[in-house]
Amino acid sequence: MRITAAIVEKHHAPFTIEELELDEPQAGEVLVRIVATGICHTDGVAREGDLPFPFPGVLGHEGAGVVEAVGKGVTSVREGDHVVIAWPWCGECRNCLDGERSMCLSIGPLAFGGGRGDGSTALRRPDGSPIHSHFFGQSSFASYAIASARSAIVVPKDTPVHMLGPLACGLLTGAGAVLNVVKPKPGSSIVVYGVGTVGLAGVMAARCSGATRIIAVDRDAGRLELAKELGAMEVVNAAETDPVQAVLEICGGPADASLECTGSIAVVRQAADSVGMRGICVLIGAAPANAEFTLDHLTTLWGKTIRGTLGGDGRADLMIPALIELNREGRFPFERLITRFPLDQVNEAMKASHSGDVLKPVLEMPH
Repeated sequence: MRITAAIVEKHHAPFTIEELELDEPQAGEVLVRIVATGICHTDGVAREGDLPFPFPGVLGHEGAGVVEAVGKGVTSVREGDHVVIAWPWCGECRNCLDGERSMCLSIGPLAFGGGRGDGSTALRRPDGSPIHSHFFGQSSFASYAIASARSAIVVPKDTPVHMLGPLACGLLTGAGAVLNVVKPKPGSSIVVYGVGTVGLAGVMAARCSGATRIIAVDRDAGRLELAKELGAMEVVNAAETDPVQAVLEICGGPADASLECTGSIAVVRQAADSVGMRGICVLIGAAPANAEFTLDHLTTLWGKTIRGTLGGDGRADLMIPALIELNREGRFPFERLITRFPLDQVNEAMKASHSGDVLKPVLEMPH
């Protein structure tokens, strides 16, 4: 079928809007009419070459829309269902079988291989030349996408599907880092370094937990003000003060947990230094390829945990409906982060995201 998509021709190139041909769904797959797709930092990282996705190809991995057709053997979703497309997972490895689907041992080829698990691509130009597909199992910077049925999370039809895409990655990651990894105990303290979409999702999730001291750290005064509105009890402007010292003063010692959401190596050290004995520092932000960081050995030895997370851990099919329900109750108001753009303004949306002018750009598809 003929679709409209935003293509990246090569590393560092701008997006171009083209008409492409998309396969029909194969066994185990679904065809989704994409209503809207969030732009994530990871899309930019892939375009710049810090993830091994091949080009020319179609990015996009926060897609939400309506199931138009299902492949052979699919029973978990049906035509007409509203869905959010979550990360791909094989369903067979030990991590998938343990319920840690975001840590699927095949996540590399499934997310960045440029096609299905068997290497085939679902996209091609009208002249037949192949276009790499299945970025994070979907390539949803397009009016339609093919995805594995196991990644299609059915959502209530009375929810605004145009804003649900970011639940697939950015919002799920920040919230999951708190609820699935940190699991704050009553009365605990948590500090969030970097309050973009992921960090603010962490702040909102922390507000839904037993944490009683939630601290937001950033260099942008406007984002810190929003963090206060969304649940942060204290804010620290890192452009004006040493954030580690500020955290120690606010908490009367180290915090119980920290989230590092920037991908800056200097901030990784600050986040790690903000927690103490038996504390946990969760690494979330994507640093450049081959980045390394150092820690103080002695204070880390004293029971400190440095923990990476992919997608906030846990199961998207449980987390996404829960976050939607929390949003209905006014406790996870992620719509406040979203700015909508038409697909043909994808380059402007990426620029606005990179500059920080908007928190979470969402591309609306032409139909």
